[in-house]
Amino acid sequence: MSSAPTFHALHTNGFFVMANAWDIGSAVRFEKLGFKAIATTSSGHAASLGLQDQEVNFEQLCAHVADLVQAVEIPLSVDSEQLFGSTPDEVASNARVLAELGAAGLSVEDYDPVANSVEPLDTAVARVKAAAEVAKSTGMVLTARAENFLYGRQDLDDTITRLQSYEEAGADVLYAPGLTQPDDIARALAEVSKPVNVLLMSAGPSPTELAALGVRRASTGGRLAFDAYEAAEVAAKKLLT
Repeated sequence: MSSAPTFHALHTNGFFVMANAWDIGSAVRFEKLGFKAIATTSSGHAASLGLQDQEVNFEQLCAHVADLVQAVEIPLSVDSEQLFGSTPDEVASNARVLAELGAAGLSVEDYDPVANSVEPLDTAVARVKAAAEVAKSTGMVLTARAENFLYGRQDLDDTITRLQSYEEAGADVLYAPGLTQPDDIARALAEVSKPVNVLLMSAGPSPTELAALGVRRASTGGRLAFDAYEAAEVAAKKLLT
């Protein structure tokens, strides 16, 4: 039975935190802790394979998604980067594959790692629209990401324009990772009508503060994965001394 309806329902009211799992073990533990949904993390998954972020290919992501869907019963949203497609048709095809694997949702972002820049708005909108059509037909929750603040473009006006454009293109959830100022988050919330996800960061508001602002969902990104790896490194270094 698909968990997509459950995932949709989580976004209708209130606030929830979605932990980002990087392997089967972390996914199972997060479910046991009581998280209502989890997501993958591209950087954490890459680290689990000994790779850097954006070095994982689509086949590796699909294997990862299949593993996690089998391991947990709660909804899984997939950090699918640019959906590994250079054209809208490729984006749509890959989105359908993730739906068939059992993903309850997926995200698509507007950063192009090949060009090492945030892509032009019209290109990004076409990508979101292609993914949105598949999400609507399969029941998945589509999250559209405006990546400016993660890549040194501290342009809130452009970020909000992008979020509004992605909303018009059919995204169910809007996400601008890197926003840490409450006033910036509040402005983004005021200028879109769809639910907003915020990345939890040490410099940003707490979950309680985000809920008070009206944020619907928060996620952890690669933070938990790298906290775990750093803790393991500290313990391992002690063994060497």
